[in-house]
Amino acid sequence: MRKLLYAGAVAISLLAAGCGGAGDESTSRVANDQLNESETPEPSEATPTTTGYTASPTSPVQASPTGPARIDAAPTSLGSVLVGVEGRTVYLFTKDKGGTSACTQACAAAWPPVLTVGAPQAGTGVRANLLGTIHREDGTTQVTYNKHPLYYYAKDQKAGDVLGHALKDFGGEWYAVTPEGKKAKH
Repeated sequence: MRKLLYAGAVAISLLAAGCGGAGDESTSRVANDQLNESETPEPSEATPTTTGYTASPTSPVQASPTGPARIDAAPTSLGSVLVGVEGRTVYLFTKDKGGTSACTQACAAAWPPVLTVGAPQAGTGVRANLLGTIHREDGTTQVTYNKHPLYYYAKDQKAGDVLGHALKDFGGEWYAVTPEGKKAKH
């Protein structure tokens, strides 16, 4: 089942990449990266988390959350940043404006949105008054913090990874988020 979901995500990414404008190298690069990843977790490797999502050890992608997301703060090489499923770092995207996500299709495959069913929960070190939600084009509900839509980075492999920090991708920059709701420093 997990392999089927992965194959579907790759197919959607490729379709979205094919629909992009000429010269959109970042979209093609992400789709090619996904095709070149030869390791797909076996269904037995998927582990349910306390938030009700099923996440594999290599991907925090949440196709359909079953409960409220929980956001915590945790120490990383960048200092304390926000984390979600399995302690995975969450990021903001500078291209997002007015509380609307600018990351869809191939972008959302590389930078999966932090999704929730119901109001997200503030965990350790997180200000509940900065948590919120927006509705995405696909009908899902995405978690926001200090009005920034939140995302995971698909190449982060484990808790504490911050590989997506300060990257330029999909026409904007990506930053880990501090408990104050700002970009983490380098």
